[in-house]
Amino acid sequence: MSLRISTDIGGTFTDLVVCDERGIMSVHKSPTTPARYSDGIMAAMRVASEIMGLMVAEVLGACSTRAGGAFIHGSTITTNAVLQGRVAKVGLICTRGFRDTLIIRGGAEKKNPYNLREKYPPPYVPRYLTMEVTERVNAEGEIVVPLDEEDVRRAVRQLKEYRVEVIAVCLLWDIANAAHEQRIGKIIQEEWPGIPYVLAAELNPCLRELWRTSCACIDASLQPVLGTYLKDLDSVMKAHGYGGDLSILTSTGGIQSVEESLAKPIYTIDSGPAMAPVAGRVFGKIERDTDNVLVMDMGGTSFDISSVMDGNIAITREARISGYDLGIAKVDSRSIGAGGGSIAWVDSGGLCHVGPQSAQAVPGPACYDKGGTEPTVTDANLVLGFLDPDYYLGGRMKLRRDLAEKAIIEKVAKPLGLSLKDAAFTVYTGVNVNMVTAIEELTIWQGIDPREFLFVAGGAAAGLHVVAICRELGTREAVMPKTAGGLSAVGGLFGDIVGEYAAGYLAESHQFNFKEVNARLEELEQRALSFLQRAGVPPEKRQIEFHCEARYPYQIWELSVPLRGKRIRTEAELAQLVADFHAVHERVFAVKEDTYIECIHWRVRAVGGVEKPVLVEMPLGPEDPAGALRGKRRIYLGPRGGEVDASIYRGDLLKPGNRIHPPSIIEEPTTTLAVLPGSEVTVTKFGNYFIRFGR
Repeated sequence: MSLRISTDIGGTFTDLVVCDERGIMSVHKSPTTPARYSDGIMAAMRVASEIMGLMVAEVLGACSTRAGGAFIHGSTITTNAVLQGRVAKVGLICTRGFRDTLIIRGGAEKKNPYNLREKYPPPYVPRYLTMEVTERVNAEGEIVVPLDEEDVRRAVRQLKEYRVEVIAVCLLWDIANAAHEQRIGKIIQEEWPGIPYVLAAELNPCLRELWRTSCACIDASLQPVLGTYLKDLDSVMKAHGYGGDLSILTSTGGIQSVEESLAKPIYTIDSGPAMAPVAGRVFGKIERDTDNVLVMDMGGTSFDISSVMDGNIAITREARISGYDLGIAKVDSRSIGAGGGSIAWVDSGGLCHVGPQSAQAVPGPACYDKGGTEPTVTDANLVLGFLDPDYYLGGRMKLRRDLAEKAIIEKVAKPLGLSLKDAAFTVYTGVNVNMVTAIEELTIWQGIDPREFLFVAGGAAAGLHVVAICRELGTREAVMPKTAGGLSAVGGLFGDIVGEYAAGYLAESHQFNFKEVNARLEELEQRALSFLQRAGVPPEKRQIEFHCEARYPYQIWELSVPLRGKRIRTEAELAQLVADFHAVHERVFAVKEDTYIECIHWRVRAVGGVEKPVLVEMPLGPEDPAGALRGKRRIYLGPRGGEVDASIYRGDLLKPGNRIHPPSIIEEPTTTLAVLPGSEVTVTKFGNYFIRFGR
């Protein structure tokens, strides 16, 4: 027996998905344990083992790579480390005169750049830990001022006195000529043997100095954090029977080895949300044969939205975390503080807000009875009747309705002068508005009509809100997978081995330097091939994708355009690239210009195909779901809808072909789907829930 297991550590719950040799998947959850994250993984493993009727050692043995299985792991470890400031102490070495790059930065780092009173977040590396060294390379790569090596040695010694844990190096024009940066790396080794360091030109050779500097500093700060965590996880797994290597989820929407992840830990930030569109693409294809999908993933702490267009997952280089530029090309997943644990609060003006603060795993929503006293979205859903207090997590966790009511009455109902249920409905609609706004930012503001896309809803809390969200957006169809409770972890089972490599080189289309561009594409291709070779990917399963990030003259931001081939050798191929850019620009901004373009970055994506689950089709049965009916429950649909009787169905008893009419509640062990007026649900041949609107 061999198993494939994928895990994703969220802010509230740790998800674990098990896929057996038949392609049958099951989702298991356990509260996240911030004090030691591996404890939460092992707790979820024990839940899975108990349900499967096996010992933990048997399950871990079956998913070991030595047994032909796989253990794929994603987490919020590095994300939370940056958000909470629990990172390593970093020292930065830069070109003399550019000590304040992280302080000056740009206006976009503020949440509201038009608010002059709003303060920037503090620089990622304090000014006193930023050391200048004398050197200068110009934009063409010519050495104008030689590197003063004694300057470098003094800087390293000073950082040693300050007891930094890792050093980042970013010089002004290292992307044009990295000789000085490489020499600094050798001097660091000579002066302080064993201290880890990061060279910006090797990590992320993009044109913008702020991006390179920020990226290098964030990556450096995470090296000890990720190293300590993965070492602990590896020892715990092996102590319980796992044999072989772990696979780590990345923000590029793929998987890598532990060694590759430790070399570039910044690529593990947002690794969980990056896998949701991977799963969404799979479900969109099998259920509706569409390559255009919008994916929403609502967990306990956050709401993540991502998109798939023409089968391609959206990628961005403009991602930030806690106000800091990542500078890397990653899956474009927008996240807001809107989850089951999001806290509802009333401001001094009498307006109700939901989030971004979260009760997280500890203490959790008030109804968890773990010491939480703040009203959350989960508390509101319980009061509205959407959740069964005796069947949460399949009955493994009991909810306290009285505590939820108390929290909502004290913190929402009384300040607003509302009844208990109207206050709960205010929280429910408030978080829905937040999520609709986030979706509009990713779609309408980017030239995408959400009504033309299939929605895939994932996350433990998504099923309670997907109908309300889709009705507001005018969406026609949606799918909630049976495994929605662990959508990102499911994506890990369908992820390929992925490596991203980029180079910055400005090439204008009206005076294009074919030789220099193709030289960089050749170098990137060789790096991609080396990555796939290290990963052990056979030649027949290797795929290398080439992209250009370009803009019109005087624009600030670029758009990514896939290349039709591996190189740009002729004027015709260049003209095709320009035409493709015009088309992308028109789609995003509804306008195109009759002018040349500036090609800024060249990017290569190395993809190694891996074995993926084959989902099981089941024969369609009758439409009548009576066999899964477990009774009625009163639910509240707001001042207009009032209180109504909803049919309660057990998801594990529903059969393909069953049709569920509103108002109804479908209860799965790890998620719940509210079938509200204006929607109708059909169980598909894959056991998923297809939602149609407008009836």
